[in-house]
Amino acid sequence: MAHSGKGPAAMSVDFSDFLSSATRFLFFTGKGGVGKTSLACATAISLADAGRRVLLVSTDPASNLDEVLETPLSHEPRQIPRVPGLFALNIDPQEAARQYREKIIGPMRGILPDAALENMEEQLSGACTMEIAAFDEFSRFLGEPTSTMGYDHVIFDTAPTGHTLRLLTLPKAWTGFFQTNTSGTSCLGPLAGLDQQRSVYEGALKALTNPALASVILVSRAEMAPLREARRTHEELLALGVSNQRLVLNGLFTSSVDGDRIATAMEARGKRALAHFADFLNQLPVCHIPLRPTNLIGLNALRAITGTASDLKAAPEAPVIAMPLFENIGDFLSELEQAGRGIIMTMGKGGVGKTTLAAAIAMELVSRGHAVHLSTTDPAAHLLDTLQGNSQGLAVSRIDPQEETSAYVAQVMETQGAQLDAESRALLAEDLRSPCTEEIAVFRAFARTVAAASDGFVILDTAPTGHTLLLLDTTEAYHRELGRQSRDTIPEDVRTLLPRLRDPDFTRVILVTLPEATPVHEAAQLQDDLRRAGIEPFGWVVNQCLTSLGSNDPVLRHRAINEGPYLAEVTSLAKRSAMITWQAEEPIGSAALASLFATSSPFPFMKTYIYETLPSGCCETPKHYEIKQEEAAPALTRHPETGEAIRRVMIGDQPLAKASSECCGGTGCC
Repeated sequence: MAHSGKGPAAMSVDFSDFLSSATRFLFFTGKGGVGKTSLACATAISLADAGRRVLLVSTDPASNLDEVLETPLSHEPRQIPRVPGLFALNIDPQEAARQYREKIIGPMRGILPDAALENMEEQLSGACTMEIAAFDEFSRFLGEPTSTMGYDHVIFDTAPTGHTLRLLTLPKAWTGFFQTNTSGTSCLGPLAGLDQQRSVYEGALKALTNPALASVILVSRAEMAPLREARRTHEELLALGVSNQRLVLNGLFTSSVDGDRIATAMEARGKRALAHFADFLNQLPVCHIPLRPTNLIGLNALRAITGTASDLKAAPEAPVIAMPLFENIGDFLSELEQAGRGIIMTMGKGGVGKTTLAAAIAMELVSRGHAVHLSTTDPAAHLLDTLQGNSQGLAVSRIDPQEETSAYVAQVMETQGAQLDAESRALLAEDLRSPCTEEIAVFRAFARTVAAASDGFVILDTAPTGHTLLLLDTTEAYHRELGRQSRDTIPEDVRTLLPRLRDPDFTRVILVTLPEATPVHEAAQLQDDLRRAGIEPFGWVVNQCLTSLGSNDPVLRHRAINEGPYLAEVTSLAKRSAMITWQAEEPIGSAALASLFATSSPFPFMKTYIYETLPSGCCETPKHYEIKQEEAAPALTRHPETGEAIRRVMIGDQPLAKASSECCGGTGCC
């Protein structure tokens, strides 16, 4: 299964071939929302069904393994019901941090005085402890043979790409830090107590770069942004020495209905993206997974993931349900605009369209005459890709970790370091060289970006949910670590960050989701977490909706019907909500971004109306029909195919009668 990423074009491989040659360690990575968790779970189930013992591990702070497997999980392996041989766990950052501190401090209890133990506890409560503790758990599964001795395969369902890359670079970074550190201390505690960690990290690095032992599965969809990110990840992993890679193209759609404009547009959009990245696709083995008609939740759906959708011969009849009421997206933006300044943050699960919406809001506010700064905290940022370099009148920036770290280290050495003797200055410089100093620097930049919204609009495209929450939840820890390293140099921007984020007149958080189970439930959890932190979301935006487009393709019709419960759930959870339909053209570039706020959709908003025939006599029973029309279209007086006299049977948007089983064909009915 090893592949160097070089040489002649590789042919497409079947998913069963991929499973038969699976290495012991498998990493599923890719842009948020591409289906990493579903494919990791399907792979784990398939291997377990074949008689292997499999451990499935999530390294994502916003893991949804529980929901996909329909089994509550913790930080300890749990056997999955009805799948003998499959065990799964979530690496919980907070629990990992607690266990990590105890592992370092526990052996010292009763030996060192209480004051020394308290000092160690304080040292291990810095901003980076939670991340590095979770990384420690990850490394243990890779570099400590006894931790996975009973398993044939260990599968990692990783966080979205940028954070996974950071995770995979940490073994090299920490191994190098241990080798060059001369002070005997670090932000993780005394190095003398970390010999075991050093060997574990070295083992993790060896495992990652051994193509016979570990492989990385890049997951993408036939879309520009995920494919661009997959290519970038492929190149960066090769530079790290991780050569055994393959690509899974998930959710590939092929239209099965002639003349259906939605289906035709969706297939064409996918083909354009694949053609654009043809050279990249020829560099490594590629596996194709078709778009499924239902959400991939539960064992039955996961076991069917490698099948096809060709068994769906006809679109189902849509149930007669009332469409939940959503605000017009333009009105939604006008409300955001009224303050004339402040920060607008787009948040949600990876892959829901946070970057696209952030860029679209920024471009629209600029067109309305406002000063706007568009920035991102996402390590896998693709703002400029979305804008296609066209940001006239708009300030665009990315919080660059390397630049921010260099500036932060220089400032600390010039201020705090200037007051120290040579030996103490060397110790401070050593401490600042640890990899987690980067987290402190990025946090300072985040606070500075928020403060800039005092003079205009700042649109902040945040990292995917779990990492954004870690950024917000660890504010006090960042304060503590800044105080430890830089003492009196804590900027005013950092001191005032939380009050600014909690001010509803200054900060407006938009929760972005898709009309699917996991994105909606994750956004709901995020809303609860934000409220506990004293931050009230402004509203929700449901992106990429098929419901109102009226496709008759069986797969798309099934998916549209499945959106209904989640759209209703959003309106019950959100104070206000808007909906954006699926776009025929990927929203890349200023014109496409502007179309998201256009009053007319590229596909008119379609609604299913109930019509009944007008009885010719007093005893005649009327027939009922479902007829799809554009929302603004006038009521019909004649059936478009039979010519019967008909009338709409409605009170507002609510149907009064159910349709009969009769249905008409290709003129927009049913």
